Amino acid sequence: MNKHVCKAVFPAAGLGTRFLPATKALPKEMMPLVDKPIIQYGVEEALASGCDQIIIVTGRGKIAIEDHFDVSYELEKMLEERGKADLLAIVRQISEMVHIAYVRQKEAMGLGHAVLMARELVGDQPFAVILADDIIDAEVPCLKQMIEVYNETGCSVLATQVVEGPAISSYGVLDATTVPGQWNGRLFEVKDLVEKPRPQDAPSNLAIIGRYILTPTIFEMLASTEKGAGGELQLTDGLKQLLKKENIYGFTFQGKRHDTGDKLGFLKATVEFALKRDDLGKDFREYLKTLEL
Repeated sequence: MNKHVCKAVFPAAGLGTRFLPATKALPKEMMPLVDKPIIQYGVEEALASGCDQIIIVTGRGKIAIEDHFDVSYELEKMLEERGKADLLAIVRQISEMVHIAYVRQKEAMGLGHAVLMARELVGDQPFAVILADDIIDAEVPCLKQMIEVYNETGCSVLATQVVEGPAISSYGVLDATTVPGQWNGRLFEVKDLVEKPRPQDAPSNLAIIGRYILTPTIFEMLASTEKGAGGELQLTDGLKQLLKKENIYGFTFQGKRHDTGDKLGFLKATVEFALKRDDLGKDFREYLKTLEL
């Protein structure tokens, strides 16, 4: 089976506790990076990579996500009446960009459970998983790079990044060997996966980042996987079972990853994305120069 990857799943049912109190009423996925919610960056990446069917796994308190991608008749009418054509175009572009389906995760029971909730909507075809917290700034979208690898291998592909030192303990880590050939040492055949190992126990410095291309066999594996740490169904555990049946590859993408699920990472991303803006960059750069750092 080597079907086209056209569906992308966005797990978005988490509580966002690292950003309390801001996320008490606002979904963390809707926190603005400059003037665009972080989940929109991921949706735009999926579209630019050829995924025209988006599935968002939501939970309680996430209605703002649905509202954001829906038509806002009152707002559009007001902007039209006031002659704000530029803003009207931006608002309409959001609701017209893509077809989105939603599925409810009643309890936040882990990333593996969130992916499993999308089973009926995905069906029997390969699909992408995007964690909105990880925003990847790349000339060629990260997901598009990974789909190219999938098209060559026909196997699940995990985005990876080198992480040095104690920080490796915050990630799933690959035990993998380099695949020679066209990817210039950036493609790895996975032998095993270890979830959040101690630094001294990590099998490598290749951390799994929030982009996945998965074959539909993962659903069978997740459905039969026992709950793991914290009583949650871990995607890593499902991948370990998948590895017994199919090859899995790790891929070191080209681009810069911003972890916006971390406060410092969010602030860094805000500064860097603002500096790249034609309408903000020059003035913002001059302002930063005035600060006594």
